[in-house]
Formats: sequence, structure tokens, C-alpha cells
Amino acid sequence: MTDNAAPVANPAALGLIGFGMTTVILSLINTGVLSSGGLNVVIPLAIAFGGSIQILAGMLEYKNGNTFGMVAFLSYGAFWWWFALLFILSNTGATNLKDAGSTIAVTLLAWGVFTLYMWVSTFRINRALQYVFLTLWITFFLLGFGDLFGITILSHLGGWFGLLCGLLACYTSFAIVTNETAGKTVIPVGPYLST
Repeated sequence: MTDNAAPVANPAALGLIGFGMTTVILSLINTGVLSSGGLNVVIPLAIAFGGSIQILAGMLEYKNGNTFGMVAFLSYGAFWWWFALLFILSNTGATNLKDAGSTIAVTLLAWGVFTLYMWVSTFRINRALQYVFLTLWITFFLLGFGDLFGITILSHLGGWFGLLCGLLACYTSFAIVTNETAGKTVIPVGPYLST
């Protein structure tokens, strides 16, 4: 029996560029390269591209039966929505973060732990995603500890790791689109770790 099913597009390319571009712009603010006033640009990007596009990619990964892609894109899409809502609600007076204390820092550390466990699964995917998730859990830990202990250099370092992470995600998206369009490997993503 012949399988006449139409080929399925890879939603990871979409999710990775949504994540990557948003992460690059925010990280340029975290490094101090761009002004903190630029958050007014990042917030709509976080909702439209970082958040919504990743959630769409996660739902498409669910349809494709890709548990890793589903969990990653739905989770980080929700992260961007949380980030945007936190900014919007606190800046419109709908919520007051004055007494939030270290809760934001601990939340970033929790994201670091989640990303660390997601990173372990990338060992069976490819090197490019290994590097994306490696730099992402380091980013979350640096930002979280920087905020928790008020150490600005850790936060700036977290921004630089975030910038690297975002660029790696953009590269991986580029590789997926290019390789699938060409029907062969043109842009390397590296093999997964063999067992």
C-alpha cells in the first residue's frame, strides 16, 4: 500500500525564529547595548511573535506528534506572554510589583530548571538545538541570580548569553528552512549525541 499523505511542514522553523528574534531584541536591552526604553518595542513583539507564533508552532508540533516541540514552543510562548503581561499590568497600575521581592528572580530560576531538563532531551535531536537550550538555561540562571542578589554584572552577562541563544535559535530556524527548501543539508545543524 502506498502512502499518499502530503508532506508536513516543520513548525520548528517558525517557533525558533519567533523565539530567537524576540530573545535577541530583549537581550540587547539586558546587555545595555539598547536603552531600557526599548522594552516598549519588545512587549508587542513578545505578544505577537515570541508568544503567539510559538504557541501556534507548539500546537502544530502536537499535531505532528512531536512531544518535545510541543512542550518547548507552548511553554516558551507562554513565557513571552507572562513577560509581556507582567510589564503591561505593572506599568498600567493593574498590579503592583513593589512587594514582589525576589519572586521574579525565583521565577526566572524556575525557568532555568525547566530549560535544563529540556536541554537533556536535545541530546537526541541535534547540536544546534543543544546549543540553543544550553545557552538558554545559562541565561535564565544568570538573570535570575543577578536579580536575586542585585549583581548587575550577572544580569548583563545573562543578556550576552541570551543574545547568543537568540542568534543560535535564528540560525537553527534558517538551517531548517534552507535545508528543507533545498531538500538536502546546506546549513549544518550537527548530529545528535550517539549512545
